[in-house]
Amino acid sequence: MRISPSFGVLLICAFMFSCDQKKTKSGPEMAFPGENHFTNIHMLTREGENAEAYFSFDQQRLIFQSRHGRYLCDQIFTMNLDGSEKKLLSTGMGKTTCSFFFPDNYQFIYASTHGTSEQCPPPPDYSHGYVWNVYASFDLYVADLEDLTPKVLSPAPGYDAEATISPNGERIVFTSQRNGDLDIYSMNLDGSDLIQLTNQLGYDGGPFFSWDGSTIVYRSYYPKSELEIKRYRDLLAEEMIEPANFQIWIMNADGTGKQQVTDNSYANFAPFFHPDNKRIIFSSSLGSIDSRKPDFNLWMINKDGTDLEQITYFEGFDGFPMFTKEAKKLVFASNRFNTNPRDTNIFIADWIE
Repeated sequence: MRISPSFGVLLICAFMFSCDQKKTKSGPEMAFPGENHFTNIHMLTREGENAEAYFSFDQQRLIFQSRHGRYLCDQIFTMNLDGSEKKLLSTGMGKTTCSFFFPDNYQFIYASTHGTSEQCPPPPDYSHGYVWNVYASFDLYVADLEDLTPKVLSPAPGYDAEATISPNGERIVFTSQRNGDLDIYSMNLDGSDLIQLTNQLGYDGGPFFSWDGSTIVYRSYYPKSELEIKRYRDLLAEEMIEPANFQIWIMNADGTGKQQVTDNSYANFAPFFHPDNKRIIFSSSLGSIDSRKPDFNLWMINKDGTDLEQITYFEGFDGFPMFTKEAKKLVFASNRFNTNPRDTNIFIADWIE
């Protein structure tokens, strides 16, 4: 994937995260048989764990989270669409996640634990099975490309993260534990007019607006039996959730009209609307044979749950897809062609209908 540099140059690359992107792979060899919607694929990062890359409103830059080199837990970075000019945006302290640009392409929002501790929080306790942490120390922060000094937005006890902004630039939608459970809220860009959109016991998260701003797509898990409810509450009390059976849902922007889109026994997450506002692309372990080591591929489905189509065919992980507003490009994260087995990198491709 790249020419092996000397040890000294390797340290510089790890520190600055800005090695020459001309050495990255690109082209048809980055796609797998069956991936007929992709052409001109480019690999934008080449080391570490990189995820949740989202376009700025002018579609000139990406904002994403990365753990690599001296950064022991995820931090927020930005880069050009060709992978050049990578720049650290977060403080370098604590753990961050879920970043997104404001409509002015200057401010950005992300979640971070640095307000509680400068150190990385403890990793997930997999003695409970495959779990994700929902750290209560996560708060939402806003900064800008010039100052970078983060200012807390709508602080509250418990987990606050997973914030995105409507394409019309009017509302922020995010997940919060401020009422005890993990629910979806929306608010104005300045944190005013806070509205709770979900209230069923369970996890609601990963929300994105449709391109016309009328609909929100998200992932959910609702425990049903007494045993499931107890397990959910016990895990949440230890700042954990179990993602094994997330399903994709949609609702109106005001929280009404909730409808389940997927209905299977697999993990479905990272949904995003196609610019036609009718189809949803998402990541799923659908069809995986080994539940202990599932394959995650990208899938497309109509918002009424019909016409399911597999988009990627990699035996590993593909996730966190986002379209440009004219559906000309798709950005996503993948384990494909990584240097180290645990690496996840950011890819961008031209989209073919």
